[in-house]
Amino acid sequence: MAIRTSRSDYRRAIVSYQPPSVPQKPTAAFVGASWVALGLGIASFAVGLWNSHMTKSEVGFYAATLLLGLFGALSLQKSVRDRAEGVPVTNLYLGVAGIIVGLSIVMMTIGLWNSGLALSERGFYGLAFAMSLFAVVAVQKNVRDSAPPAATRPAVVSPYPDGR
Repeated sequence: MAIRTSRSDYRRAIVSYQPPSVPQKPTAAFVGASWVALGLGIASFAVGLWNSHMTKSEVGFYAATLLLGLFGALSLQKSVRDRAEGVPVTNLYLGVAGIIVGLSIVMMTIGLWNSGLALSERGFYGLAFAMSLFAVVAVQKNVRDSAPPAATRPAVVSPYPDGR
C-alpha cells in the first residue's frame, strides 16, 4: 500500500527546512584549492605583466586594477556575509564595495579592449583577473568559516570611556 502525500506536504517540508546556524568548516581540499587558485591567478597575472612589452604605465594600470578588484571583491564578500549574520553594515559601504568591484571589471575590460595586445594575451589577462577575483572571495569565505564562533572570539573593547 502506497502512502499518498499532497503537494502541500512537500511545500511544508521545503519551507520548514532550517539551514544550520553555524556554518560548517570547509574541507582542507577546498581551502587548499582556493589558496592555490588565488596564488596561481595573481602569479600568472604578475608574470604575464613582467614578461610583456608594455609601457610601465600600462603595466601599472593593469596591476593597480587587479589590486583594486581584489580589495573590492574581498570587501564586498565580507560586507554581504556580515549583513547575513546580523553584523551592522552601512548601505553606503556595501554600495561602495559593489561599485569598486564593478569599476575594476569595467576598467580591466576597457583596458584590454583598447590595448594593442594579441587576442590570446587579452584572454590570458582577463581569465587570470577573473580567476583571482573568484579565488579571493573563496579564500575569504574559508577564513571566515574556519574562524571560531562569535561567542568564543575576544570582544572588541572601545578605548574610549563612553564606548563610542
